[in-house]
Amino acid sequence: MATGGGNIADAGSSNPIIAVESDDGFWRDDSGNALHVSASDLERHTYCPLSWSLAREGKSGKGEAIDAGRKKHAEIHEKMNLFKQKQNDLKKALIIWSWWFTIVIIFITDALIFTNITDTNAPVDFARYLTILSLIWLVLGLIAIYLPWRRWTDSQISELDEIQEISTLEDEIIPFTFQPFGFIGGWGQGGKVEAGLLIGATIFGLHAIALMWAEDKEQAGFILVTVAMVWTLMASWQLQRALLADSAVETARIDAGIDENMELAYSDDDSTAGLLVDDHTGVRGKPDQIVIVDGEFIPVEQKTGKIPDKPHKSHRMQLLAYIHLVESTTGRTPPYGVLKYGSENLHSIDWNDESKHTLFSAIKEVQRLMVEGGAERNHNRKGKCQSCSRRYACDSSLV
Repeated sequence: MATGGGNIADAGSSNPIIAVESDDGFWRDDSGNALHVSASDLERHTYCPLSWSLAREGKSGKGEAIDAGRKKHAEIHEKMNLFKQKQNDLKKALIIWSWWFTIVIIFITDALIFTNITDTNAPVDFARYLTILSLIWLVLGLIAIYLPWRRWTDSQISELDEIQEISTLEDEIIPFTFQPFGFIGGWGQGGKVEAGLLIGATIFGLHAIALMWAEDKEQAGFILVTVAMVWTLMASWQLQRALLADSAVETARIDAGIDENMELAYSDDDSTAGLLVDDHTGVRGKPDQIVIVDGEFIPVEQKTGKIPDKPHKSHRMQLLAYIHLVESTTGRTPPYGVLKYGSENLHSIDWNDESKHTLFSAIKEVQRLMVEGGAERNHNRKGKCQSCSRRYACDSSLV
């Protein structure tokens, strides 16, 4: 049931906003969709409703602080992306090393088996069988990669033991990150079945090659041990790459200002980062970063410029919006979010019932102003007007 309504020309647009206030207090259009309110809208409105209104009219912020802030944010995101890249390089190096080390163990085990079994078949016969098995597994692996067999069988990949990264597809965040998402096959998405088939094909093929030149079981065992030693050298080289990658990750982590107990899951680079959306309230936005701490997604909002004694209310409101978006997007409730001023000045903002009420009240007020208009200056502080980047366009400025 609608409790209010109205329309007003959308600032900067010739199309009017027509919406009514729903029973839950949020304003929705004729289709039942909540009016869109960005986290930046909430930040500007909390700072000063007039500043928010001017921004909607197309009056962009001006000043050296704005330009410096944009440059600083670009540098921060570049460091975050570098850290994420180095982190991925380390994971890949460790996975490859673990595969190669597994092959070494298998070769040594088979060498012991060959030297102790009864010589019922010549090694060359085993080589033929292994060659056939290798080809079969290779074909199955290729089929599993290129055909969407999970979709056909209506099955999904289970990754409950791993934290899935927040990914961006078509500029939208993947919902319910801790749950399996629609994997339809493909090596690029890391299917365990595909990986197992290809590793099996590799192991069978190497065994077949090694046994082709063996005349008896003793010689077969010797060849397998020799191959294991060669593969051990290759695994050692890969381990060295992993150690170098780990060192690079540590350097990038320190440079990016990320704690040891954090894992970066998301960083907003203004171009490819996904937009978090909550259709119920209409809130949307892109936090600067989302990190994983103790298995929980924690949004981080990075602020540049002068470091305050305590977090600004406008910054706190923006962070609350991001915490709510992470909660509605992932299906998990972050216990807090982090406001970061500079590299070391951190403030933890709790997410509780009081915070939710504060956020939802602000969302509803912004939506009301979008429909009814009437934004006014809500303070008498000359210093705030002096620092406002839209003071040049404001006719109610105190200075």
